[in-house]
Formats: sequence, C-alpha cells, structure tokens
Amino acid sequence: MDEKTKPKYNILQNVGFMLRMAWKYQKAVVPLCLCVAAVSVGLSLVQLFIGPEVLRQVEQHAPLSRLLGTIGIFSAALLLLQGLKEYLSANVMFGRIDVRGRILLALSRKASTTSYPNVFDPDVLALQEKAGSTLNSNEKASEHIWTTLTDLTINLAGFGIYLLLLSGLNPFLMLVVIVTTAAGFFFTRKINGWGYRHREEEGRYEGRLWYIQERSEEASLAKDIRIFGLSGWLEQIYDAVMRLYEDFFTRREKVYIRADLIDLLLSFARNGIAYFYLIRLTLRQGLPASDFLLYFTAVSGFTAWVTGILSQFSQLHRESIELSSVQEYLNLPEPFIFEGGASIPPAEGWELKLENATFRYPGSDQDIIRGMNLTIHPGEKLAIVGLNGAGKTTLVKLLCGFYDPDEGRVLLNGRDIRSFNRREYYGLLSAMFQQFSLLDLTVAETVAQSPDRIDRARVSDCLRKAGLADCIAKLPHGLDTHIGRTVYLDGVMLSGGETQRLMLARALYKDGPILILDEPTAALDPIAENDIYMKYNEMTAGKTSVFISHRLASTRFCDRILFLQDGVIAEEGTHDQLMALGGGYAALFEVQSRYYQEGRNFHEENR
Repeated sequence: MDEKTKPKYNILQNVGFMLRMAWKYQKAVVPLCLCVAAVSVGLSLVQLFIGPEVLRQVEQHAPLSRLLGTIGIFSAALLLLQGLKEYLSANVMFGRIDVRGRILLALSRKASTTSYPNVFDPDVLALQEKAGSTLNSNEKASEHIWTTLTDLTINLAGFGIYLLLLSGLNPFLMLVVIVTTAAGFFFTRKINGWGYRHREEEGRYEGRLWYIQERSEEASLAKDIRIFGLSGWLEQIYDAVMRLYEDFFTRREKVYIRADLIDLLLSFARNGIAYFYLIRLTLRQGLPASDFLLYFTAVSGFTAWVTGILSQFSQLHRESIELSSVQEYLNLPEPFIFEGGASIPPAEGWELKLENATFRYPGSDQDIIRGMNLTIHPGEKLAIVGLNGAGKTTLVKLLCGFYDPDEGRVLLNGRDIRSFNRREYYGLLSAMFQQFSLLDLTVAETVAQSPDRIDRARVSDCLRKAGLADCIAKLPHGLDTHIGRTVYLDGVMLSGGETQRLMLARALYKDGPILILDEPTAALDPIAENDIYMKYNEMTAGKTSVFISHRLASTRFCDRILFLQDGVIAEEGTHDQLMALGGGYAALFEVQSRYYQEGRNFHEENR
C-alpha cells in the first residue's frame, strides 16, 4: 500500500455529508447535539464556580442561610443540568441510529444497483466491505461521529470561555497553548492516518472472516461439511485469519499509542508551565484563596479542554477516514448509463446484434469472445451450444448488457446499447440463469417478484407453462406457501428441479420481449426436460429467444443453432444442416447420443 495515499474526502466534506444526511432524514439530530453541548458546557461552568463561590462567601463571613442557599442553588443547577443532559442524550440516540440506517440502506441500494462489472471487481468489493464495516455498530464512525462532534463542540466552547476567564493572566500561557495545540494536532493527524493507508489490508481480513463465517452457516453447505468433515478445517482457516487480523490490530494500536504519547507530553508541558506560573503569582501577589481556587481549577480545566480538542480532532480525523470509504463507494463511477441515458424507442420487434465483439474478463489475458459477429432477428428462436469454456454464458452476459465488449458493439435495433438507460434495457429481458437467487418469500411473490402487484391468474399460468402447477397445488397453502426456512418456520424446501422450474416461471411472468434461458433444464430429469421442450413454442410465442444448453438434443425446436468453440461461432445452422456438415456439432451430438443409448441398453439389460 502506498504510504502517500490520501483519503478522497477530507474532514469538512465528510462532516458535511453527515450533516446533509441528518438534515434530510432526521433534522432533530443536529439541534439536539448542540443542546447537549450547551448543557454540558453549562454543567462544567457550574462545577467550576461552585467551589470558589462557596469559599468566597466563607471568606466574607456570609450568614449560614446565605451560604446554604448558595449551595442549594448550585446543587439544584447541577441536578437540573445533569438530568437535562441525560434526557437530551437519550433522545438524540434514536435519530443517530436512523441516520446510520439510512446510510446503510444507501449502501445496500448501491450494491444492488451498481453496474454488473463492479459486482466482481476486487477493488470495488474491498471498498464495499470497508464502507460496510463503518456502519455495523453504534460505535462505528457513521454514528459515533455525532458524539465526536458534540464533544468537540463542548471542548471548543469550554476552551473559548476559559480563555476569556484566564485572559488577565500572562499571555505567555496563551502562546504555550497555541504552540502545543498546533504541534499536537499535526503530529497526531499524521500518525492517525495509518489506519486509512492500511484500510485495504484490514478490509481483506474482515472480508475473509465474514466469508468463512457466512459460508460455514449456509444450509447449502451443511451436507458437505458433515460428509467431508470440514468443520475442523474451516475452524483452522478462521483461526489463521483471525491471528493475522489480531496482528494487524496490534500494529495499528502501537502506531496510535505514539499519538497518545505525544498528547501526554504536550499536556504535561502545558500543565507544568501553567501551574508554575499560577503558584508563583499567588505567592508574590497574595491572591485570595477563592481566586486561587478559581484560577487553579480553571487552568486545570483549560488544559483538559485543550487535550480534549486535540483528542476529538484526532478522533474526528480517524472517523473521517472511515466515512471517506462510505462516500467513495456511494459515489463510485458507473461504467453504464443509468441516469440520463436514451430511452428505449418503441418497436414491433427487437433485433440483437454483436458487431465484431471481443471480450475478456477484467484481470485476464485471454479473450473469451473473439471478433464475434451475430444477428438475432426479431422473433427468432436461437440455440447456443458448445463445450464448457466455449463462451456461451459470456455471450449471454454481453447480450444482456451485463458487460460491454472490449472491442466492437452490442446493438439493439441498430443502436449501441451503451447509449441507452441500462435499466430500461434490462426491462426488455426475461432471463433464467444457471445461478439464481431465491428469497424466503411465498410462491406467488417469488414468481411475480413484486409483492404489491401480484396477478394470481398469471402466476398460475406461468407455473403451468413451467410444469410446476401440480406440485404447487399440493403444497399446504398453494401459491401462498413460503419457500425456505430461514425466515418462516412453515416454509417448504423444493428440490433442485422444482426450484429450476420456479425460476423459469419467474422469467415467464416478467414477459419481456427477449427471453434468455441459460441451461434451464440442467436439474431436470429427461421426462421433465422433454415436457419443457414441448411447451417451448408456447413460452416463446412472439418473443426473441436465446436458449443455451450443453444437451444438443434440446436444440431441435430452435430456428437456428450456434456451435461455439474457443470464443467464436465455429458452426451455424439448423440441426439437420449441422449434422449434414459433419463437424464439431455432429461429433458432439454423436457422443451424447451414444451415451444416452448405452445408458438405455444398460438399464434394459439389468431389468
């Protein structure tokens, strides 16, 4: 990590960000913090004057009633201010939590809507992890900064008041305070920047610990952990990362101790000089005992204010460094156009075209798609086949607009999709991918993906087309049955094939004009797979559709088949044309056919 790396946002910018968030969502936070500061300063002044005032009245031989009255007034003021401070502090807490929650929501929204390439960018993921760690507790910067700002306001106000009170003393004391304050601030700011300069290292450890913990608790890994005895191995990995994390904290705290030592030395210098002068002044000029007590307490409090200012500035600097990560992530540049892009023009049909497209994944030195030219005509049913690694899924990602080609273009009705609002472009697509998400929702909510606008008749029709209607009808609550048991105890667990059919129904429900199915039958048995093929024409009626599969027998119902090999279209045509060609497609089809035929013969011989 470059030691000269600086935060992208400074203290004023980060404080301004928090003030804007508070003003937008919880306007009472700032006034309440100021009230807490004012009451705290008032409380400090009462504590400062109570001793000298009582002693002064003793010196003046005041009546006992007056003395007791003075003590009573100060005691009442202390009780009132202390109670008011606690009340205000308790009430400001709710607003502070809400502001932190709003920032956390903004981070979640950014993570779920950011351009697809960012989702897999290691630098972006590290920044996201660091930003998230700033929001995961009440003591983190996103909430604790209000305590820091309140304490800083208290110390600055106390510093100013005590400075006026002590202004009649030797100006040399003021010079000492100014010099030591400036020196302490710059020294500690330099040292405390260590945390930011090593934030990527901390983010790596936090990310690994979180990953191990989360993955080890996932139900999908429960069988593997038990069958292969992985629990001990996972614990070893966790302990190893934790030791590295603890070593990081040790190194960090050693650095921060230097800042604390500098503060201590500066405080010692200020206190020593101030006490020497005050005692010398008392002995030579004979200050009254009450004035001596007042100045002595004021000097002691004055040095505490100075130390507090230095400490809170250092704390604010550290918290600003953490909040800088939040702003960096929220303001992360987007490679795609989401706001201000061109709207998708209305059309009767949609043509997708790759024009000399070349693509490689970030950080890779190998092209996955190489100089590909492809036109998918409106309403065409296109199948894409090939061996693993041929580029089928990558091609789908380019067509879906998840990635832009490094060279060439992806065109929609002749226009580069880079010019469109990418979210509007996504709206044209209904898709089912090999890897999919499944939340703990009801069947109807899962299919509709919009709990507030569910067309139950349409949900049922999509389930029928996906071949899942009979299965859902047998569930305890039909369409209202919960899926998964993480949130709802009455949820059901679907098999792999049933889940895949459910995802197909979800894609059909969206009813986008372009349908993309990536291995939609991989988890289905042959009978269920054939059932899907029989309904394929019904599913794709009036749509431009792209079907990706390893199983070549599933492509016969498509208008055109592309056989991909090493990132290029090696062969193209209908099933009969490609079989007649006798190339890679025909050879692969023959291998798969022989495999299924041998399997059938084996079962017949062993009946």
